[in-house]
Amino acid sequence: QVQLVESGGGLVQPGGSLRLSCAASESIFSVWVMGWFRQAPGKEREWVARIFSGGSTNYADSVKGRFTISRDSAKNTVYLQMNSLKPEDTAVYYCNSDPPVRVAGRNYWGQGTQVTVSS
Repeated sequence: QVQLVESGGGLVQPGGSLRLSCAASESIFSVWVMGWFRQAPGKEREWVARIFSGGSTNYADSVKGRFTISRDSAKNTVYLQMNSLKPEDTAVYYCNSDPPVRVAGRNYWGQGTQVTVSS
C-alpha cells in the first residue's frame, strides 16, 4: 500500500520555525531518496530538499541554510526543520520519494500540510 501522511504545518510569524513530519509507507521509504516539495498558491509545485539513504542532503537555493531535512528509517519518517521562515515560504508542503512515486501512471501525492508565514 502506498501512503504519505504529512503533518506539522501551521501559521507562524516571519522569523519563526516549524518542524514538518511525513510518515511514509515502507514501499516508498525503502527507495533511495526522499524529498520535500511545496506548492504556493498559483504556482507550480517545486522541489525543496532531498535526503539520500546514507544521509547526504541537497537543498533548493531558496531554503539553503534555513531548512534541514532528516529521516528516521526505524519509523519510515522524514522531517523538515524550517527556521527563519519568510512569507515566501507560504505553501502546501508535500513529501515523496525523489522522483515522486507513480501509481497508475501518475505521480502520487499525499494531502500535504499547509504552512503560512504571516504577521
